[in-house]
Amino acid sequence: MDSKQWVESLIKPAGITLNGENNFDIKVLNPDLYKRIQTQGTLGLGESYMDGWWECDRLDEFFYKLLSSHVQDSIGLSFPLIAEAIKARLFNMQSRKHAYEVGQKHYDIGNDLFTAMLGESMAYSCGYFKETDNLDSAQFAKFDLICKKLNLKAGQKILDIGCGWGSFDKYAAEKYGVEVTGATISKEQAEFAKNSCKNLPVKIFLEDYRNLNEKFDAIVSVGMIEHVGVKNYQTFFQTAKKCLKKDGLFLLHTIGGLKSEEKTDPWTNKYIFPNGMIPSLKQLTTNIEGIFVIEDLHNFGADYDKTLMAWYKNFENSWPALKINYDERFHRMWKYYLLSCAGAFRARSLQLWQIVLSSEGVKGGYKFTR
Repeated sequence: MDSKQWVESLIKPAGITLNGENNFDIKVLNPDLYKRIQTQGTLGLGESYMDGWWECDRLDEFFYKLLSSHVQDSIGLSFPLIAEAIKARLFNMQSRKHAYEVGQKHYDIGNDLFTAMLGESMAYSCGYFKETDNLDSAQFAKFDLICKKLNLKAGQKILDIGCGWGSFDKYAAEKYGVEVTGATISKEQAEFAKNSCKNLPVKIFLEDYRNLNEKFDAIVSVGMIEHVGVKNYQTFFQTAKKCLKKDGLFLLHTIGGLKSEEKTDPWTNKYIFPNGMIPSLKQLTTNIEGIFVIEDLHNFGADYDKTLMAWYKNFENSWPALKINYDERFHRMWKYYLLSCAGAFRARSLQLWQIVLSSEGVKGGYKFTR
C-alpha cells in the first residue's frame, strides 16, 4: 500500500474522500502530502496545511467527522508523537523553569489579535450559551455562573490563578463587590489587565502559581491547569489548598480529555500551546484526593464548539486589519487551530468541566447552580 492508499484507507471510515465534492473533503494541492502525513502524523497534517499543500472548505467539519469516526486511533505512532511521549515521560516540561514559555510564545503574540478575536469580554475560555447565542453574552453568563457557584459576597478576597486579561476579575469586582488578586505568566496579559481593572479593587501579578502564599475566601482558575502538567497537579492543588480559607470554595474550569495522557499533540505543542497538557478526570481526581472534597462537576463542553466558531468568525472578519502584523502562514495556522478545536468539541472528543472544591466539605451540603 503506497502513501496515498494509506491516507485514503485512513479517512474512508469518516466518509471523507480525496478531492471530493463535499465541503469537508480534502483538496490535495501537493502530492507529497500523503507521505508527509504517513511519516509525521498530526504534525505533518497541520504543517502541510500551513504550507498550502491542501485545502478544505470546512475544516471544522473535517475534524468533526475524523474524530467522530475515531480515525486517530488508526494512525499509529509517528516520530513526532514518539518524541513528545519520551520528552513528557523524562522531563517536567511545566516546571518553574518552563512556566513562562507559553506566555511568551502564545499569550504575548499580540493584544491586537486577542482583542479582535475574543470580543468585548476578553475571555479566552468556553462561554456559557445556556440562554444566549451571542458570544459576549455567553462569556458574561460564564462569569456570573462562576460567581454564583462560589457564593461570592461583597468584601471577600478572591484569588484568580491564571487571570488572563483580567476580564473575570473586573466583572467580579464590579458586580459582586469583591477584592481580586489575579496571577498570570503573560506580560501582555498582565499589562492589559492592570489597565482594564484600573480604579477597581483588583491586583494583578506576573507570577507562577507555585509562588502564591496568601489566604483567600475563594479561588478560581479558568483555563489554566491545561498548562500545569500531570507531574505538577498535586503541587497545584496543594498550593490552592494552602491559599484557601477553611470554609472557602475553589472553582476549577478546565478542558478535559477522555483518556489519561502525558504527551500532547505535536502540532499543538509546537505552534499553539508549548508544554500544554489536557487532563483527564482520572488524573484530576487522583491528585485532588486527600486535598479537597469535590462538591460539584458540571460539563458543558458542547458550548466550546460555539465559542470557537464565534472566535473564528471574529478572527476572519478582522483579518484585513490584522494582516498588517501577521503573515498568511500565521493566518492558516490560526484558522487550523480554531477550527480543529471546534471539530474536536463538536465530536465530544474534548470536554469542558467546572469542578467546585471545598477543603472539608460544605456543612449541610453544597447548593449547586446551573
